Amino acid sequence: MPEKKKFGTFAGVFTPSILTILGVIMYMRLGWVVGNAGLMGTLGIILIAHLIAVSTGLSVSSIATDKKIGAGGIYYVLSRSMGIPIGGSIGIALYVGTAFSIALYLIGFSESFNSYFGFGTTVDDFRITGTIALLALTVLAMISTSLALKAQFFILAAIAISLISIFFGTTEFAPHTVAMFSNDHSVSLEVVFAVFFPAVTGFTAGIAMSGDLKDPKKSIPIGTLAAIATGLIVYIVLAVFISFTVRPDILRSDYNILMKIALFAPAVVAGIWGATLSSALGGILGGPRILQAMSIDKVTPRVFGKGRGSNNEPINALFLVFVIAEAGILIGELDVIARVVSMFYLTAYGFINISYFLESWANPDFQPSFKIKRWIGLLGFIACFSVMLKLDMIAMIAALVVITVLYYALQRKEVKIQSNDVWGSVWENVVNKGLKKIDAKEYQNTNWNPNIILFSGKSDHQKYLLELGKTVSGRTGIVTNFKLILDTKNNIPLRKTEQTIRDENFQELGIFGRQIKVDNIYSGITNIASTFGFSGVEPNTIMMGWPKGLENSIEYSKMTETLLHLDYNLLYLDFDRKAKFGNYGSVDFWWRETDSKNAEMMLNIARFIIASPRWDNPDIRVLFVNNNNVAVDLIHDKIAKLVEDLRVKVQIKIINNAVEQKPFYDIIAEESSSTDLTLVGIPDYKIEKQAEFVMKTNHLFKTIGSTLLVKASHNFNELDLDLTKNKTTENNGYESNKTVVYPIGVGPGNFSDNSHCDGRVHF
Repeated sequence: MPEKKKFGTFAGVFTPSILTILGVIMYMRLGWVVGNAGLMGTLGIILIAHLIAVSTGLSVSSIATDKKIGAGGIYYVLSRSMGIPIGGSIGIALYVGTAFSIALYLIGFSESFNSYFGFGTTVDDFRITGTIALLALTVLAMISTSLALKAQFFILAAIAISLISIFFGTTEFAPHTVAMFSNDHSVSLEVVFAVFFPAVTGFTAGIAMSGDLKDPKKSIPIGTLAAIATGLIVYIVLAVFISFTVRPDILRSDYNILMKIALFAPAVVAGIWGATLSSALGGILGGPRILQAMSIDKVTPRVFGKGRGSNNEPINALFLVFVIAEAGILIGELDVIARVVSMFYLTAYGFINISYFLESWANPDFQPSFKIKRWIGLLGFIACFSVMLKLDMIAMIAALVVITVLYYALQRKEVKIQSNDVWGSVWENVVNKGLKKIDAKEYQNTNWNPNIILFSGKSDHQKYLLELGKTVSGRTGIVTNFKLILDTKNNIPLRKTEQTIRDENFQELGIFGRQIKVDNIYSGITNIASTFGFSGVEPNTIMMGWPKGLENSIEYSKMTETLLHLDYNLLYLDFDRKAKFGNYGSVDFWWRETDSKNAEMMLNIARFIIASPRWDNPDIRVLFVNNNNVAVDLIHDKIAKLVEDLRVKVQIKIINNAVEQKPFYDIIAEESSSTDLTLVGIPDYKIEKQAEFVMKTNHLFKTIGSTLLVKASHNFNELDLDLTKNKTTENNGYESNKTVVYPIGVGPGNFSDNSHCDGRVHF
């Protein structure tokens, strides 16, 4: 089997890059740029364009010395750094831009060729000449890539000779004074820049050959930066020379002026033809390799990934390049094609720069041998999109829309490659820095952001517990569900990878899933509550199902005592399997004098319930049992101030119980029998009273629907619900049930006077 041919830095990177840089724009449009922008305007355009080229060249060179650069050049770099969806969408855009750039070079060739030989100079004439040239170059590329690259050495020599001929040419068209800036007869600088910019995109021609290089990590940085630097020097020197040699009016109207001022015009003609044809040839060689690499990765149809011969020449991909390039030739307008190409390349370069910035900022494994400052990538990214916005906002939006559509299409396609993208490192870095910021601040009791440890096993009604857990955690809260696997021997724990549960219900709700083996359920819960979490994001709430039948369990009592000692918020759900959550239309909050902290936690939960899409505008009631014959309007006004932050209709109901002294739970059973969700505070009681509390609570649950029991930690403020000190005369005929509308509030701590009360508890 023949050995695959590999190329070095000069032949594989520098030569195709510099020939594309010193191409059609230099010969056919640089004079036009000087004529419209003036000398200073032209130098500004050249420097801004090269700012993008240099930053992009530096970024891609640095990445190239860290990663293995395979076939596909820039596509390969982006797909391995930022993932297939972004790399593929930019790769497709870059491929189309490369194919259109072939048309750009060949239309430029046609203008010069037809003008020199006196052929027709209409758009149709340019189309015919361009098509013939495209066919000839395609055949050459099909015959041998090596032959095509060798031909470029002769073209490089022709360009050097043509430049010498220009610099030693006539000065008969010299202006009296050099125009430094544009004037009223000039085209806008935005249009001038858009036409010029493809001149600096040529360095990608060498990168596209990455799969055919002997040592990409060495050749790409040296060859790319050398080509950019050479191009910058030539363009600045030639722009200064032209501005002192030819009048602006001639520069604006005559695209072939360089031939007319040259010492030996045929040398310039040879340079123009060589540069335009070699640039087109660079696109014909590089474009198919981008498509071939994408097809091998299954981004594009695999038929374009098939090659021929020992070098795996991308013949099928070459035919598609021919079709797109021919479509560009049929457009026939060099300036129009140049603006289209500019947008595609600017988008690709912007993502190359941000790719380097993210890699250097977030990826701990990013250790390039060619090191540059991180801000260079960010500067290049900002420059690319700033220039796009200034050039043509509509075209920029259209380009971004196309890339976005491609991105989502590739994301849905779920293409997988054996490579990790940078986004995992980015998110890890963001989380790391965020945790440090959070951990550095002392705890302030201002806003409750729930971080819930939820205990639920697989069952028919698990999803309801998960759903409520996500509801009461709010939009920014964290919920981690633990499935406890009872293993009394517990000799072999689950591997770390096995402890993570990826379930559709969890992913849909945004809940983290974990499972671990425990030798005892209660000690397992205690251990998790004691150890789970890390600095900056400490769990603050335990949520589980209500423990029916455990009223006499010593282990359960110890677990509860530990959770209270750890100062967790406790949420116990008694789920009505028959009624479930009804129509998600009504919520009752029960308050009593001893619920000072529980009441504030309930108000926070109320905010999250209101914001939940599932609980769409529910009827909310706050019910208070008046055991001490306090004036109803006083109670009503006080509660109204506490709930005024909810910004929804809240029905406040005060139930006079001073005479009858009914047990609290009996009143709840009477009032909330048809409520979809009832919230009740857990009072303070000695642990030895747990059995009594559990039994009476179980009895209550038989008569009402789904209920959430709430026990707030000490982090919540105490709402002043002790109204005995304000006791007045009897009811005096006030209404005991009123409905009010109040605006919603902020976090905990904004509606408390921090007074404390100890009241009686009646279950």
